[in-house]
Amino acid sequence: MASTSDIRNGLCIKYNHDIYKIIEFLHVKPGKGPAFVRTKLKSLTTGKVLDNTFSAGHKIDDVRVETHTYQYLYAEGDQFHFMNNETFEQITLNKSILDAPDLLKEGTNVMVQINTETDLPLSVDMPASIILEVTYAEPGVKGNTATNATKQATVETGATVNVPLFINEGDKIKIDTASGSYMERVKE
Repeated sequence: MASTSDIRNGLCIKYNHDIYKIIEFLHVKPGKGPAFVRTKLKSLTTGKVLDNTFSAGHKIDDVRVETHTYQYLYAEGDQFHFMNNETFEQITLNKSILDAPDLLKEGTNVMVQINTETDLPLSVDMPASIILEVTYAEPGVKGNTATNATKQATVETGATVNVPLFINEGDKIKIDTASGSYMERVKE
């Protein structure tokens, strides 16, 4: 058993007969009344996100998890195949358990959290950013960069990302995996 003071991002808890992962939290101490913790929880079975408020000192039932590094191998429909980097065992995960499946490039290392009680994978943590090559982008018009205008670009994984007008086909860009947004152009 843990309490609200142990709440942190990535903590897995049992709540309402389901397992949730804490995505965001905020400790709030109002001037009047007791303190509380405002959280955003993501269901690891359905993928639904809900907001919940716990009063300070509330006991929460945490789930013991182990984190292992897995390498993404390939996708087969909605099934994604990963290999453990230490034991070389392969696992297959459904697309719904992944946060940003369209940004996964073959060979990318991810962190998989596994429930120690049931040995079932709970969630997949992608790296904070990923570098992908632009395979299609409309050509930018010279002199049109005075504003923060963006255009759609397709990257090598098939995902579409809004990028600045100066990005062209063949450029490598860094993408934030949490929001799926463009961060910067990468020079090699």
